Amino acid sequence: MEGIGKVQVRLFARLADVAGTRSAEVELGEGLTAGDAYRLLCREYPGMAGLEGSLMYAVNAEYVGAEHPLRDGDELALIPPVSGGAGNEDLAGRRCCLR
Repeated sequence: MEGIGKVQVRLFARLADVAGTRSAEVELGEGLTAGDAYRLLCREYPGMAGLEGSLMYAVNAEYVGAEHPLRDGDELALIPPVSGGAGNEDLAGRRCCLR
């Protein structure tokens, strides 16, 4: 698949610890989603795997689902679960404060 752009990925908590960095870059392929980007990073950092069901995604500071399509220049935040708080279904479409 030919790359059509790049997405900056911000990693938080355990994901940043496992990757050894708080940011990464993913080359886009046509139709790449937030969940796809996470799975691509899991190939590079296998210790990040296993959180897909509870991971929260935000694109350009707005919570989205794993199926959200990514575009060139987007900023994707991968936020692993923490104890307590609202579930993913309660946050979709809301703004988050990651800046």
